Amino acid sequence: MRATRTLSLLAAGTLAASLAGCGGDGPTGPAADAIAVTSTDSGCEIGRSDAPAGTVVFSVRNTGSKVTEFYVYAPGDKIAGEVENIAPGVSRELRVQLAAGPYQTACKPGMVGDGIRTAFTVTATGADPAVDPELTAAVARYRAYVKEQTAQLLTLTEQFVAAVKGNRIAAAKELFPRAREPWERIEPVAEIFGDLDPRIDAREADLEPGQAFTGFHRIEKDLWVAKSVARSGPTADRLLVDVKEIVAKANAEALTPLQLANGAKELLDEVATGKITGEEDFFSHTDLWDFKANLDGSRAAIDALRPVLTQRDSALVGQLDAAFAAASAELDRHRAGAGWKLHNQLTKADLKKLSDAINALAEPVSRVAAVVSR
Repeated sequence: MRATRTLSLLAAGTLAASLAGCGGDGPTGPAADAIAVTSTDSGCEIGRSDAPAGTVVFSVRNTGSKVTEFYVYAPGDKIAGEVENIAPGVSRELRVQLAAGPYQTACKPGMVGDGIRTAFTVTATGADPAVDPELTAAVARYRAYVKEQTAQLLTLTEQFVAAVKGNRIAAAKELFPRAREPWERIEPVAEIFGDLDPRIDAREADLEPGQAFTGFHRIEKDLWVAKSVARSGPTADRLLVDVKEIVAKANAEALTPLQLANGAKELLDEVATGKITGEEDFFSHTDLWDFKANLDGSRAAIDALRPVLTQRDSALVGQLDAAFAAASAELDRHRAGAGWKLHNQLTKADLKKLSDAINALAEPVSRVAAVVSR
């Protein structure tokens, strides 16, 4: 679940700023054709309200005092593209592939609510876009990965729900982090469906007024805090219904190469703002299971794009491989048996090293979208 509150365990501003900077406009500044977006604490100024179909680039600058986010919504509130955790004074670039049609843009100062929205129109160009067979193959590879992960998600969620409803608390606790791993690997795809994601994965501290606390984290609290699942049956039933729906939607979703590139970066943002801080699995402290899954999911998106990246920027591929290996090695220091140490067993020094490894990885990953859109 995307972070919607300020960071706590580490220096919040430093961590958000360092990651936001990794996704910035790059050493040469924003793309020449980028649409300027200025996010303030109470406004969202968009340089223009239309663009031709194809790759659309937004250069988002936060001039407010709150961490903000920027979204592009397709009809039905489907997320076509997003950049999160933009610290005050920081710029981020978003590249999205948009077909002709009506959209909305939104800034979310403080990362809460529906955002400050503006209508945005993508116009037809009159010509079919060129099809790159290598990029088409990359999307096909990633969709196969999504299908594999959604199958695991459904199977493990069914087992988790059965354990909860059978009052098998020890089994449910063991299954909780395992059931979440496939979800965390493909979270950018799941988050496309903005209504389902909060029902499945919202954290209690992130709830807005009137929002029900449901899904994985509600059951997590029952297991670790209440230590009883006597009343968790309806929540478990609803979780399984929602997971089945998102599995069907994720497998049917047509993805773009830029969604793979952006998703790889989004997963690293998830690590930094939820897993390293310990805010994701607040009651069970099983954040490192999610950390590993996010890292795996980011790597899977990059691997799907690897032939294209190798052809267009082989030096970047080398940097990506080295940074992924370093981040994985740092995380591996915290293995415990078949799983991981609990978050509350890690020292501040441990967390700092993990944060540094993710920041170092986020920098080359943030450059992938520009290479893909060449």
